[in-house]
Amino acid sequence: MSKILLISANRCTTPEPVFPLGLAHLAAALRRAGHSCVWLDCLTSADKLAETVKNSCPDYIGISLRNIDDVLIRKRETYFDSLASFTTAVRRESNRPIILGGSGFSIFPEPLFELSGADFGIAGEGESALIQLIDALECGGDYRSIPGLVFRETSTIVVNPSGQVRPLNPGAGIQELAESDRPQSILAQYLQNGGMLNVQTQRGCAHRCCYCTYPVIEGRQHRRRPAEAVAAEFEQLGRLGARYVFIVDSVFNSSPRHVAEICEALLRRNIKLQWGCFLRPQGLNRELVRLMARAGLSHVEFGSDSFNNDVLAAYQKGLTFEDILESSELVRRENLDFCHFLIVGGPGETPETLKQSFENSRRIPGGVVMAVVGMRIYPGTDLFKRACAEGKITQNKDLLTPTYYLSTELSADEIFAQIREFARHSPNWIIGDPDSTYQNLVARLRQRGIAGPLWSYFSMIQHTKPHELTRSG
Repeated sequence: MSKILLISANRCTTPEPVFPLGLAHLAAALRRAGHSCVWLDCLTSADKLAETVKNSCPDYIGISLRNIDDVLIRKRETYFDSLASFTTAVRRESNRPIILGGSGFSIFPEPLFELSGADFGIAGEGESALIQLIDALECGGDYRSIPGLVFRETSTIVVNPSGQVRPLNPGAGIQELAESDRPQSILAQYLQNGGMLNVQTQRGCAHRCCYCTYPVIEGRQHRRRPAEAVAAEFEQLGRLGARYVFIVDSVFNSSPRHVAEICEALLRRNIKLQWGCFLRPQGLNRELVRLMARAGLSHVEFGSDSFNNDVLAAYQKGLTFEDILESSELVRRENLDFCHFLIVGGPGETPETLKQSFENSRRIPGGVVMAVVGMRIYPGTDLFKRACAEGKITQNKDLLTPTYYLSTELSADEIFAQIREFARHSPNWIIGDPDSTYQNLVARLRQRGIAGPLWSYFSMIQHTKPHELTRSG
C-alpha cells in the first residue's frame, strides 16, 4: 500500500486559525483503504515543507486549498498567488505525483490546476475519488472516468463532473475519525491557541442563496451522519483536550430532527463541551433551542445576510426579517451568544433598504452584527448568472481574481460611510476585516484561557470600555 503526504496549504488566520478537518477525513478514508499518511500543516509548520517532503518519502502528495481570498472588497487578499512556487518547492524534493483538492480548489479547479502545474486534482468530496485514483495509478488502470477528477489529456485540462453522492448511511460517506486521524503534533498547536476544534455532522445544502458555493462544493443533497457517531466524536475531542467545538456544517438546522437527535445523544453521554454552529434563522422553536442549550450550545452564528425583506428576496434566502427576529429572540431567551452575518450592497440593495436594515437591527437586542460590503461572485452560482445577465461581467470573466457584485444604487464608499456612521451609536456592529484592535483583544483573551468565538467580547468591550480596545496586546 501507499504512503500519502497530506499538506494543508491554508494560511488564513482570520478570524481564527482553523484545524484542517478535511485532511482528517481524507486520512481516515486512506487508513481504511490500507494506506498510511503523513501530515504537513502550513499554519503550524510552513518552514518544514522541504524537510517533510524529503524525509517522508511519499508515494503521492496531496495539497489542500481551503481559501481563495479574504472575501473583503477593499483588502482583497488572495491565497493562491504562491501556488506555482509552492508546488515547485515540493517538486524540488520529490518527483511523486501531486494531487490538488480542497474547497477552494473545488470552486476554481481548472485555473488553479493550470496555475499549479500539479499532476491531478479532485473537485468536490475527495475521499472516494482519491482512493480510486491511487488504486488506478498503482495498478496502471484507467483513471479518466473518476468523478471529480481533474487531469491533462494532451494539451487539454479535463474536469470530470463530481457526480451524484449517495445518501449517507453508516459506513458510507463521511468517514468516522479515529484519534490518530488528527495528528497530535498538529492538534496541539490549535489546542494551545484557543482550545477549539471542529466537527462536521452533514454535507450538502439544499438552500438557494444566490451567492453560495456550498452546493457547488458539496451538492444540494443533505447527507447526515448518525447522531451517535457525532456524539462519539465530541467525546473523542474532549479526550484530545478540546475545550470548545464548532460544528462546521453550512447550516446545522437543515433538519430539526437531525439537530434534536444529536443533542439528545450528547446529553445521553453527559458531554460537557461547549459548542457553536451556523444556524439558518428560520424553522426554530422554543423546545429545539432549549434542547440545544441544554446539550452545550453557547454561540450561534446566523447567516441572515440582510434585515430587509426585499433584499432577502433578491438574495434568494427564502426567509423574512420576521423569521430572523423570531429566531434571535428564541436564542436570546436561552442566554446564548449570537451574531448575524450581513452582506450589504448586493442585489436589490438601495439607500432605503439599507436604512431599514439599520432600523431593524435595533429590534434585535443582544446580538452582534458582522457586516461585509459587496457580494463575492463565484462561478456556478445564481449570482454569476445574474451578473452576466446584467452586463456586470462576461461569461469568461476571470473570477479567480476577486470580483464583487455591488448594487447600482450604492457605491462601496457610500455603504462603508453609512455603516460606520450607524455603528458609532451601535457598538454591536463589527464592520469588515477585523483590524489590529480586534487582534489585540483576541490575543489577550486567548492568554486568559478563553475558548470559542470572541465576537461577543468585542462588542461588549466596545460598548462598556472602548479604551480597552486601543491598549497594546
